[in-house]
Amino acid sequence: MILKPPAFGEGQRIGLFGGSFNPAHYGHYMVALFALKRLELDWVWWLVSPQNPLKDPSETGEYAARLASTRAVAKHPRFVVTDIEKQMGSRTTAQTLRGLRPLLPRAHFVWIMGADSFASLHRWHDWLEIPQTLPLAVLARPGFSLRALGGPAATRFAEAQVPTNQAPMLVTAKPPAWCFIPMPLRPESSTAIRRRARAEAT
Repeated sequence: MILKPPAFGEGQRIGLFGGSFNPAHYGHYMVALFALKRLELDWVWWLVSPQNPLKDPSETGEYAARLASTRAVAKHPRFVVTDIEKQMGSRTTAQTLRGLRPLLPRAHFVWIMGADSFASLHRWHDWLEIPQTLPLAVLARPGFSLRALGGPAATRFAEAQVPTNQAPMLVTAKPPAWCFIPMPLRPESSTAIRRRARAEAT
């Protein structure tokens, strides 16, 4: 299968921001924006996941609606919303990174994730492949920063941590490498938005 990734230039600095985005919200926007600035990125690709294997399909939501909500939120000239995970039929982040291997040598890619995801990274499928493939930028999330910094992934890759004040160096670091990036905390939650929508519908 021939993938149709977003256009990019050789050697550019690109953040990959994956998620279900059910729905996408301003908190996601701020994570992507903060990563863009702190990591000095050229682009942030929003990868809308077809199905999160750690979630019940009923929680993931219909793909076209999630893609549309993400495009509505990711309004920035350096943000690109892509269905590349759907193109490759990927169900996990490790699968996605395998599918992207032909692209990886052409630019400097970094995986953007919230501290909540990093705290539970050890539960992801083939999780050890992920930090071995790309540097990880871990953005602060309410209630999860301490858990992330003391969690299994942080412990396993303790020697690979890049100091926060050297965050731009993460993008060109050889994996494994990760950096915790503090940011103003946002209260938005996709789960809370879905609960509110269900309550308003009853």
